[in-house]
Amino acid sequence: MSSAISDASKPAGGPTPAWAVYPGRPARRAVRLFIFISSAMLLTGLVSMLFADLLWRSGWTNSSTILLVLFVILFLLISIGCLHGIYGFILRTFGDPDQITRLGDYPSQSIEGVSTAIVFPICNEEVARVFEGFRATYLSLERTGQLEHFDFFILSDSRDADKWVEEERRWCELALELDALGRIYYRRRISVEGKKSGNVRDFLNAWGRRYRYFIVFDADSVMRGETIVDLVKLMEAHPHVGLIQTVPALVNAESLFGRIQQFANRLYAPVFIAGLNYWAQGFGNYWGHNAIIRTDPFMQYCDLPSLPGRKPFGGQILSHDFVEAALLLKENWQVWFAHELQGSYEETPQDIIENAQRDRRWCQGNMQHGMVLFARGLRGVSRIHLLLGIFGYLASPLWLLFLITFNWTLWFRQHTGLSVITVRALTPFLKLSGTEHAFLIFLICMGVLFLPKFLALIDLAMDGPRRRAFGGLRRATMSALAETVFSALHAPLQMLWHSQCVATILLGTGVHWGPQKRTPDGIAWFEAVRHHWANTLIGILWGTVVWRIDHATFWWFMPVLAGMVLSIPLSVLTSRTSWGERAREHGLFLTPEETSPPSELDTLRVRMALLERSGAAAPPPPDASIAEAVLDPYVNAIHVSLLREKCLNPDYRQALAALGVGTPEVRELGERMLSKGPEAISGPEKILVLSDADVMSWLHRQAWIRSSDALAGWWQSSIRQYAR
Repeated sequence: MSSAISDASKPAGGPTPAWAVYPGRPARRAVRLFIFISSAMLLTGLVSMLFADLLWRSGWTNSSTILLVLFVILFLLISIGCLHGIYGFILRTFGDPDQITRLGDYPSQSIEGVSTAIVFPICNEEVARVFEGFRATYLSLERTGQLEHFDFFILSDSRDADKWVEEERRWCELALELDALGRIYYRRRISVEGKKSGNVRDFLNAWGRRYRYFIVFDADSVMRGETIVDLVKLMEAHPHVGLIQTVPALVNAESLFGRIQQFANRLYAPVFIAGLNYWAQGFGNYWGHNAIIRTDPFMQYCDLPSLPGRKPFGGQILSHDFVEAALLLKENWQVWFAHELQGSYEETPQDIIENAQRDRRWCQGNMQHGMVLFARGLRGVSRIHLLLGIFGYLASPLWLLFLITFNWTLWFRQHTGLSVITVRALTPFLKLSGTEHAFLIFLICMGVLFLPKFLALIDLAMDGPRRRAFGGLRRATMSALAETVFSALHAPLQMLWHSQCVATILLGTGVHWGPQKRTPDGIAWFEAVRHHWANTLIGILWGTVVWRIDHATFWWFMPVLAGMVLSIPLSVLTSRTSWGERAREHGLFLTPEETSPPSELDTLRVRMALLERSGAAAPPPPDASIAEAVLDPYVNAIHVSLLREKCLNPDYRQALAALGVGTPEVRELGERMLSKGPEAISGPEKILVLSDADVMSWLHRQAWIRSSDALAGWWQSSIRQYAR
């Protein structure tokens, strides 16, 4: 594995080392990293000594050793999170001279002659939402007067035949409406090899040399035009930077769950990301979207290798972004967090179940990073980023193991009948009883968990305009308290889900990386029972066992057990848009993008509302887009023209031939589709028919000239509907 990563990025001179140019003080960056890590280790060491002393007082056993090891790991992780909040708060309060937007006079930088590609990789997404987000970004960039320096690309990996046709139609309509033919491009791949990273790589191989930079969007991303221009100016002003990652704000949430997540992101993220940037500086990370990338070094060094072994750990690297950032840093290209830049947006899952399904996909990708962690040549900071990503999911099974071990210790003492002989503490100066000692550790842990939230509220209180954008300090405080209660109930569910994900991955079971569900439909009670019955049962059984072991311990476990037992109503009610609207009416979970929406989000909201009222935003019935591609001469011409244009590329033509396009068998599939209806052939067969330009032209003619007797009833109905 080490050699695979090393071979994927052979040194070729490269730029001046990142540590030598950011921001001109290499010693300061090293000192910052040392101070941060030392602070986390010192805090963990002191509290771990208190915990070890508590275990010692009640008699040391093998279980005590396990508890102590788990406590050290878990407390170190929450200490790192807490220190991100503390250092971020200090920097935001007193200022940080090393903010990237203060490094040089970048606003006056010219981008004349600079070409940038804006790419939207998509795969079976909600087509109307993708193109309306695209429209909002395009119009915002047009208002800057810098549109001529940018080209836009829709990079489709969609395997759904209806989605494919709808994407082509909406692309053509949008390009004509915006008078942007020759500036907005659409390309659909034949193969989905490499998923999103492969999609971007395929684009770069074909088009990359035309552009100095490219900006990667997600299907639900929107970005302000000024922010896009600022990113290009920053790259121009700092030629040693390979990638600048913005910090997307979560927006457009309608369900209660989505609005809670959105509020937490907007309130806490500024403090946490400022703290992260305190020690990362020019050695930041990449999150896969809403980032600008320098094309040449990315193409040269970031061609990802396949990991050795079988899935789920081997094969294609799923969470490609962390690894790509590490490879850029390895070759002395800087990676920055542009946490000061506003105007970068994305959306969030609207319910607990969808959030868990997204986490499951990310979990496998992050677990794979264990194969990359010790690759030769990676920088130590990159290994820290990878390690934190891995433990973001390993923390849950470790926490679960800690709780189980603690319960086992209580049960063992009760079952054996051995009395607890309290010995003298190693810290007698505290002069605490055993119960008081345990309560002190509990208070410290709660303080470390919740201090960053408190600091984020203080940070908000000191910023008048931002405070008003959250609806005022009183409403923000009430919202933060409600978010904390919800997080306490949600955390045990995440613990169980992440533990299950890690266990199944370790046992060799991979996950399917499908498109994210992006509509706030709400969860039905039956669906919630189907997904949460096990959580509820675990909570009831676990609570019963703890109650029988020790009544006092049961009440300490109530916060953990409550989330499990209440998982079904919690999941259903927080998925409701009506509850989200009711919270908004009471001034809860307000964010700046709600109280003062930017024009880009206003454009998106208005357009989506118009489409929903007209019914154009609703997904078409099954095979409706196929009927459109066959019957409508306009849509058929778009589709056939795109196919024939692609066939001018010999590689594309060869790939089509390998699939069987152009053979008599495809014509036979088309004949079967006409005589028996689209349901007579499978999904992959529909894709095969749609991939053959000659067959699609033939189908268009045949559908209109054949008698009714020679057409399936489905086509007769579609023709009548089209005629109306």
